[in-house]
Amino acid sequence: MVFPFIWQLITAFKTLPESRAVPPVFWPDVIDFKGIATFFATVPFTDMLGMSVGSLLLRVAGQVIVCTLAAYGFARFHFIGRNVLFLLFLVMLMAPPQLFLIAQFDLMQMLHLLDTLPAIAIPGIFSAFGTFLMRQAFMSLPKEYEEAARLDGANAFQIFWRVMLPMVTPTVAALVVLTSLYSWNDLLWPLIVTASPEMMTLPVGLANLQGIHGTDYPALMAGSFIASLPLIVIFILLQRQFFAGIASSGLKG
Repeated sequence: MVFPFIWQLITAFKTLPESRAVPPVFWPDVIDFKGIATFFATVPFTDMLGMSVGSLLLRVAGQVIVCTLAAYGFARFHFIGRNVLFLLFLVMLMAPPQLFLIAQFDLMQMLHLLDTLPAIAIPGIFSAFGTFLMRQAFMSLPKEYEEAARLDGANAFQIFWRVMLPMVTPTVAALVVLTSLYSWNDLLWPLIVTASPEMMTLPVGLANLQGIHGTDYPALMAGSFIASLPLIVIFILLQRQFFAGIASSGLKG
């Protein structure tokens, strides 16, 4: 798993002929920083980084709010049609995301949000998988906690916010990591709804480095490595909670 990152980093410091050599050249003869310089000169990095970070924060915050509330309702409340409605959520997991692109684009166009940050982030706020993941976590909690909170006079939202949600923090961390990964690497949707270079995200900027007649691989590898650093940091900070959340979410179905 580490070797692709090592190869990516080494290629960023190669010359263009070395990056295209056959057989491949593992270590460059001379450390060349031209690839990094070309990347920053070609891509409006600051603007694209801001768009990527802004989209990630909106999506993560939106999914944590929407998915935890919806999942808690499915897991702990009994109402007519609950199982049927949840089944519809699961059906959405089997549908490819490309199926909703036209409807989402029309919605963003009607709201006059094209080529803006909300247009990139809003469709990613809802997640059927995130709702399913959080539902499994809430269902694994004993009912005695809720009963004790009700005896102490807590209402439904207080039970959710002060009692149940803190107990599924590892699963929330897993949702944060997975949503961050999806948001940061999303290419197709930002490519569709953005037209201005300063409103594009980093994956779109990296895709634009691939030319029709040739690709500057050192610049592309340098940009890819730099763009992957924030995700690496997020995973390192939340890796313990991430694995604990994934493990605990499947205790009870």
